This record gives sequence, C-alpha cells and structure tokens, in this order.
Amino acid sequence: MDAAQVAQVTEMMYALRNPAGIPTYPIVFIALGVLTFAMHIFFVQLMLGTSLITLIGAFSQNAYWRRLGAAMLEIAKVSVSVAIVIGVAPLLFVQVTYDPHWYTSNVLSADWVISFIVLLILAYWAMYFYYFRNNKEKDKTLQPKSRWSMVVSLALMLVVGFIMHSLTKQMLHPELWQEWYMQNGTLDYSGSQLHAFSPWRFAFFISLAIPVAGAMLVTYRRFKSVREDADHDYLNWAASVGKKWMLAGSVISTVLYIGWMMTLPETAGNFATSFWGILGGAAVLFYGIWGLIRLRGEARICSYMALPMGLVVGLIVAISREVLRYDILNGFFNYSFFDYKVITDWYSTGLFFLTFAIVGGSVLAYFLTIAWKAGQTVGVYTPGETVNKMGTIAIWIMTLWMVQFFAVGFYIWSL
Repeated sequence: MDAAQVAQVTEMMYALRNPAGIPTYPIVFIALGVLTFAMHIFFVQLMLGTSLITLIGAFSQNAYWRRLGAAMLEIAKVSVSVAIVIGVAPLLFVQVTYDPHWYTSNVLSADWVISFIVLLILAYWAMYFYYFRNNKEKDKTLQPKSRWSMVVSLALMLVVGFIMHSLTKQMLHPELWQEWYMQNGTLDYSGSQLHAFSPWRFAFFISLAIPVAGAMLVTYRRFKSVREDADHDYLNWAASVGKKWMLAGSVISTVLYIGWMMTLPETAGNFATSFWGILGGAAVLFYGIWGLIRLRGEARICSYMALPMGLVVGLIVAISREVLRYDILNGFFNYSFFDYKVITDWYSTGLFFLTFAIVGGSVLAYFLTIAWKAGQTVGVYTPGETVNKMGTIAIWIMTLWMVQFFAVGFYIWSL
C-alpha cells in the first residue's frame, strides 16, 4: 500500500470510532484486556486439554486411562463455565478500545457471530450429555457410554475457537474491509463468510492445551496424593504422563509459534524478530524445560506450581499478542488507542474494579475452598463453620451489589 492508501484507511478507522469516548484512560482497558484474556485462554486450553484426555480415556482399553478420562471430565466441564464467564471481560475491553475494528469484523461475519453462541451451547450440552450418561457409574474403568457426544463437544469447541480466531484476525486487516464488503461489484450484506484466518496462529493457541493439560495432571497427582484412599501407582502414572505432555506440548507449541511469526502479514513489520516477538516463543519453550527440570521424581513440593506457571506463560504470550496488534494498527496504519477521547466516569470504573475484586473474589474464594476441601475428603464433605461463613459473606456481598445496581438504575431512570 502507498502512503495515500494507508492514510485513507487510517481516516476510515478514526471515523468509525465512538464519538462518546471512553470512561477512563485507554491503557487501563488495554492492561485489563491482556490480563483477562490470559486468564480466559488459560481455561480454554485447560478445557480443551482435559477434554482430549477424556476422549483418550473413553476409547482406551487401559484402565488407568479410563479412570483419568473420567477424572479430567470433571475439570473440563468446570473449565468451560469459567472460560465463558471470564471471556466476557476481554471481549468488553476489546469493544471499548478497538470498537472500529471489532464491530466491523462482527458485521462482516454476522452469521458466524450468531452461530458462535449456538455452537457453544450445543458443545456444552454434548459434554454434559456425556457426563450424565456416565457419572453414576462407580467403576470408572468400564467403557463409557455415548462416546460420540464427547467427540461432538470437542469438535464444536474447536469450531467456536476458530470463529473467534477469524474475527480477531479480521480486525487487523482494515485495508481489506471494503474489499470484503464489496463482493464482485455487489454489496455483501449476508455476513456469511469468514474472511481471514492464520492456520499457524490458530494451531499455536490450540496446541497450548497440551502442556496446560500436562500441568493439570501433575497438579492432580499432588492434590489427590494426600487422601487416605489414594492409589499412588495410578497417581504417579498420571503425573508421569503430565510431565511428558508438558515437555512435548511446549516443543510443539514453540514450533507452531515460529510458523506463526514467519507468516505474519507485511503490516506487522519486524515484530517477529523484535523483543516481544521472540519472548512469546521463548516463554512457551521455557515452560517445557522448567517442567523437565523442576518436576523430577515425586516433586511433592513444587508440583502445585505447574498450573500457575502455565498462567504466567500465557500472560507473556497475551502481552506479545497485544504488542503485535498495536504494532500493526499503530506502526503501519498510524491508528492509536492512546488518543481516544476520555470522559471520566468514576462510578462505572470503580464499580468494575469492586465487582472484579470483591464480588468475584469472595464468591471465587468460597467455591475454590469447597472444591479443595471436597476433593481431599474421603466420602461426603461437610463444610465447617469457617467455610459456611465464607458462603454467607459471599451471598451478602452479591445481594448488596444487586441492590445498589438496581437502586442506581432506578435513580438514573427517574431523572
């Protein structure tokens, strides 16, 4: 593209920007977007990895694999819920700071945006169908029923992920928006096409499910090993599989990352050889090497670090991804979110942080405590006084939040 064409595209992006501005400084939304995306994609990868283990267990004749598949199904179905809830946050932050790009991409592929919700619901239902068909069976080494439903669930999850990948990719090609909108000299209002995708990029983010699932197996062995009824031979086997997955998955992901960097569009400039471009791949490879070195033998002390380290690596990759996006839109097209008009709204900004930290924190702390205690208890777990108080506090906080929400809403409505 020549300078005149670039300037025209830049002018178009600024013209599509929301004239109302944003409620606080753009860098706040960008930072929160990166953080919440890292958390979201971590649970997506955890869901995909544990779903794969569930499938392997479902079709394996090995008793250990079948037990492990049944156990990881519990992780997979919870991870879907967490990924969906947390995924709302980065989506909102992208809509705020990249509204010309995100909404245009959505309009260009509107049918796929709508189908995203439908396919996600069907994938969720298929997973739970498999769960309800098999969860009452006490002997987890038996061949599971309705294995096809788990295959459908994982396949639909991958389709859903590809849709989001394509929408995100389309954001970064504003120079092609008019071409996509004008098909063979005719305006295309259908929204029936996905116009851009990168097989290397998509495969990279999906492949991270392998080392993350491996980390989950290492943590699973550590978590279950303290129970009185622990089968240590089985748990040690699971941890051994997990360590292999962490190393092999990290190598595979690193190769795919290099492929992604080598196929970046010309608008990305020299990002592939920049500090952040190299750091993203180095962090992934480091994860596998760290697991190989730190998780030797029993590794009873450090094995709980496997999952948090995965989240840290994901955060580094998320930062690299955001820098790439900024390099394309600002470095090539001279579009910067830093000059977005700011109309400070302390209430909405404060409400978000209080909701995220206090409401979300109290409820999450209660749920995690219950899950932790129940998982390490033989038989039925009965919460103690402290845990019951945590639940009561969480309920009161949510109640107060809803009261103030509707009170403020009715007050504004009455003005």
